[in-house]
Amino acid sequence: MEENMKLATVEDTVEYHLFLIPDEPRDPEKHKEILQKYIERIMTHFAPMLVPYIWQNQPFNLKYKPGKGDVPAHMFGMTKFGDNIEDEWFIVYVVKQITKEFPELVARIEDNDGEFLLIEAADFLPKWLDPDNSANRVFFHQGELCIIPAPRKPGAVSWLPSTPPTIPQALNIISTHPEKILASDSIQAAVNRRIRGYPEKIQASLHRAHCFLPAGIVAVLKQRPRLVAAGVQAFYLRDPIDLRACRIFKTFLPETRIMASVTFTKCLYAQLVQQRFVPDRRSGYKMPPPSHPQYRAHELGMKLAHGFEILCSKCSPHFSDSKKSVMTTSPLWAGFLESLKKNDYFKGLIEGSAQYQARLEMAKNYFQLSVNRPESSLALSPGEEILTLLQTTPFDIEELKKEEANLPPEDDDQWLDLSPDQLDQLLQEAAGKKEAEPISKKEEQNYDLTQVSESMKAFISKVSTHKGAELPREPSEAPITFDADSFLNYFDKILGPRPHESDSDDLDDEDFECLDSDDDLDLKTQGTGEEASLKGTLNDLKSYMAQMDQELANTSIGKSFTTQKQMEPLSQTTSNNSDEEDSGAGGSVMTPVDVDLNLVSNILESYSSQAGLAGPASNLLQSMGVQLPDNTDHRPTMPVRISRLRKEQGSQH
Repeated sequence: MEENMKLATVEDTVEYHLFLIPDEPRDPEKHKEILQKYIERIMTHFAPMLVPYIWQNQPFNLKYKPGKGDVPAHMFGMTKFGDNIEDEWFIVYVVKQITKEFPELVARIEDNDGEFLLIEAADFLPKWLDPDNSANRVFFHQGELCIIPAPRKPGAVSWLPSTPPTIPQALNIISTHPEKILASDSIQAAVNRRIRGYPEKIQASLHRAHCFLPAGIVAVLKQRPRLVAAGVQAFYLRDPIDLRACRIFKTFLPETRIMASVTFTKCLYAQLVQQRFVPDRRSGYKMPPPSHPQYRAHELGMKLAHGFEILCSKCSPHFSDSKKSVMTTSPLWAGFLESLKKNDYFKGLIEGSAQYQARLEMAKNYFQLSVNRPESSLALSPGEEILTLLQTTPFDIEELKKEEANLPPEDDDQWLDLSPDQLDQLLQEAAGKKEAEPISKKEEQNYDLTQVSESMKAFISKVSTHKGAELPREPSEAPITFDADSFLNYFDKILGPRPHESDSDDLDDEDFECLDSDDDLDLKTQGTGEEASLKGTLNDLKSYMAQMDQELANTSIGKSFTTQKQMEPLSQTTSNNSDEEDSGAGGSVMTPVDVDLNLVSNILESYSSQAGLAGPASNLLQSMGVQLPDNTDHRPTMPVRISRLRKEQGSQH
């Protein structure tokens, strides 16, 4: 009925640093005061966007961080975003906008994976940039992504260090050469694609649903809509010990349930919906049959009530009053509230009205979580916050029941059940690729299978390293570069060391003098010896391969491949029968294998066996830009279909 172990979760975390440039020597206390004023200005400026946002785990926040080592004092924030990756990219958008609104600030951002902005733009990065040398190179400045380049040779560019720069070096480079460190358009586009649509995109990430909830939870969510995240997480990550508190409810009694509209993020809603759960019979949460029109509302409310009960069970109802007074005693609150009024946060609402008070409560909550975060020993846990609200905020169940008749409509949750085509489209959009157009019937009939073999040849011809193989790029994506040294080095690897030979017409007097020395004569002899050794090795290899062919000719393994002779016309085969008989008397004749045909045949067999699902063949072909038509003809076998197509296309191999 219930999991016996707590679900594991990875604490995915994003960190962001904001530095002030130019980074001139300042009095530490004065510098701290300046940075704290920036924190207040930033959080006030972005309050209208940040206050109503529902975070998965932790909100965007900033605090002063003193200097340490070669890292100067700066503004620092850290957010655990958990399963909702959109929180991380929203923070990227916020940080980018901060540097745009405050051009004297420079920001860098990273997560558990390191420089995740570079990971997002991996297809467009310069060859020299890798995880080993990317430290302190990626920043946001004036709303633009910047990458501090590395010199081709040490000392080639006076203002570029030959090793990864320190933070002070990076800040100095950004302040003195901002136009020379802008990331390329393709890298900028890859990052901007992920944050496109904000802040309007925030509303699209929300989902509104009806829930049959205890009145206490409805009252709490009216004051603190963001606490829905804590409730969902408590239920989603429950363990058997947590569920002991839900055998008999003490805080949120099922008899007080009413219908209410709750706003989730799509991630939270999916977490709540997708888990199957049967409540304990002693809890009092009885469920209607699945055919009931309001079954989903009852199920969501039951799960959310369990989450809130778990949160409250983890704290004492008589926790320290010192925690409750942390915010009201802060000297920053009065200035923060005044800044909100100047920025028209209250939208002209009459002070003391219900809407004004609601926005004020949200601002207080935002201030406590993001601006004036207390020490962990004084911070309110979600359960303590819920109990505080229940103790300090009176509510009338009858009044809440009257609101049931005027609930806003629910959002459609069809996005939970994506079709394979819709999922492919989302993946294509996430990868920044245009969706491939479907192949028409005419194109399917005239499909050229040589595209498959040619693409595979191009892939095999690529030089791979320990880091992996590179896929062939489309002509529009291929960069036009030529490195003569690398070109010659590749030839050295393939052909072996070049013999030390020279054309006498190309030698000057100094070259002639050098050739007269004993050392150069030794080099010439050595070069000749290496060339002879290389030829000998090749001859030995050919002989070895010929012996292998003779041994395999006496086995049945050759019958598994299609040879070129099998594809010849019957008339040609008949005319050559006498030649085969003559040659057969002297020994077996090795008929060359049709490499292209066998390659295409095996790939198409693999593609057909996938039955339209993802698999190695389709993934490899798609990565090389090859789109095959659907396999709708199941009558002949795959090799026969291939041979027919090849004959019709007149392919010669």
